[in-house]
Amino acid sequence: MSLKAKITLGIFAWLLLITGLHAWLNVNWAAVLNDYRPLEKRKITVAYLPVTCQLTCPVTDYISKYSLSGEMFLPKMFQGFPEIKEALISNRVQAAFIVAPLAIALVSQGVPIKVVYLGHRYGSAVVVRKDGPVKTFADMRGRTIAIPSRFSDERLLLFRAMKVYGIKPNEIKMVEMAPPDVSSALAAHAIDAFVMGEPFPSQAEIGGFGRVLFQAREYWPDYMSCILVVRQDLIDKRPEVVQTLVDGIARSGLWLDTSKPHREDASDFVGRFYYNQKPALLRWALTKPMDRVTYSPLAPRKADFDMVRDLMIETGVLNKKIEFSDYTDTRFSDQASIQTPWRYEPGTATAR
Repeated sequence: MSLKAKITLGIFAWLLLITGLHAWLNVNWAAVLNDYRPLEKRKITVAYLPVTCQLTCPVTDYISKYSLSGEMFLPKMFQGFPEIKEALISNRVQAAFIVAPLAIALVSQGVPIKVVYLGHRYGSAVVVRKDGPVKTFADMRGRTIAIPSRFSDERLLLFRAMKVYGIKPNEIKMVEMAPPDVSSALAAHAIDAFVMGEPFPSQAEIGGFGRVLFQAREYWPDYMSCILVVRQDLIDKRPEVVQTLVDGIARSGLWLDTSKPHREDASDFVGRFYYNQKPALLRWALTKPMDRVTYSPLAPRKADFDMVRDLMIETGVLNKKIEFSDYTDTRFSDQASIQTPWRYEPGTATAR
């Protein structure tokens, strides 16, 4: 073989190796292989954002891998609610963590989904620049504040605070922004404030440029934001799979609320393997203080959702009254109420 042929063969082998390594490291083979399973045996894909109000999704995925039953579902991270909405409608994901008003709005538009569980309580805050002119919420007049979506509980939270201070809707400019972008926008003075779920308020605090103006619970007792929805066709065809999902999420919530070490461990593996965030950031959000975000009990309650629905109508993002039973299926949370926390400790190789 000539030298030129050897060089060509060597280059080809090198490219083949690089291509193989790229495929091995960057392709989600679990998702690819899942598409070739019989429909009744496929694992469902669950969409989530890198926020603490959806932390039970990656926690369940991580811990369940150490259990006898193994991985329960295929988690898929998105960066914003619009992308999750489109994936849910097109059946690219069968379940998703989204905000409660968006779920209600989608059902009112005929999208066949049901709320089956909550993601958290509390965990959202209004954050302003530490050295900025906003000292109280009354100073927000004429300012720009970022919200995750016009269909979000954070937007409704603002309206509840505005009522207290007598601020009219046209006196504050609200702009929609993907949660991962808000801290840098605040630091760059592109916005005056943001209202988001954790860990982005914590990120602004740790960075030294943000200050929490108020936590959600100050104007909304028992505040909820993210909820778990499932496509109706999955509920109809595979209710046992939905129950397994809800049971796992419930157990993860109880596990997170059991102890500070559990939250610190979750900060580590979720930050490194799922959110691509520094574990120290999640640790701050989950432990300073411990009730900054809570994960139990999380069964959907009619009174909570009726209030959200009424606020949506009042603020112009819903044009008809939709009943609780039209967009929720509480049988899964009812059965999950008997669940206990995962029996899993950091550094162990088994979970039950």
